[in-house]
Amino acid sequence: MSPKKRSLGLRTRENKAVFMDRDGVIIKEVNYLSRVEDMTVIPGVADAIAKLREAGFKAIIISNQSAVARGLLSLSGLKEITRVLRADLLKQNLAAKLDAVYYCPHHPDFDKSCACRKPEIGLILKAQKKFNIDLKSSYFIGDSSVDIFAARRAGCIPLLVRTGKAGKDGLYHEKPQKTFKSFPEAVSWVLRQ
Repeated sequence: MSPKKRSLGLRTRENKAVFMDRDGVIIKEVNYLSRVEDMTVIPGVADAIAKLREAGFKAIIISNQSAVARGLLSLSGLKEITRVLRADLLKQNLAAKLDAVYYCPHHPDFDKSCACRKPEIGLILKAQKKFNIDLKSSYFIGDSSVDIFAARRAGCIPLLVRTGKAGKDGLYHEKPQKTFKSFPEAVSWVLRQ
């Protein structure tokens, strides 16, 4: 084997990812979701996640879940919702496997400031480290200005969907690179890039 081929084999492979918000993006928006029975996966989401995975993207949820800080949901309840969400996605499409799910359970009005609550990028950086993700080749699909701002701060390509908050939360004046009707529509665009 030539030295050139040997050195290519030693390079670490960087992965690309599609980060996604949970509420209003892959499941229907419910104000402070705290019960599994109130969770509904948006139609077409499981197939879209499967297509991302088949195209080589990591599929990673990054979500603020202040219902925990507010005392509306326990951490064990959040874990159960996550378990059922993963199972529901796989039930709809066996290839719709999430690589990781990261949540911030904090809220500065109820507990403490942190580096994980979007638009902070602590959870994105945690995923980057774990999966060796190239953030510049990655996307963040969200439904709020918080998601768009977090994506820009992390160096990802920000995409907005018109489900959930539909970008009307008004917290930041960040603009997405593109806006789509739904998560599946956004994924179709990503896959054409």
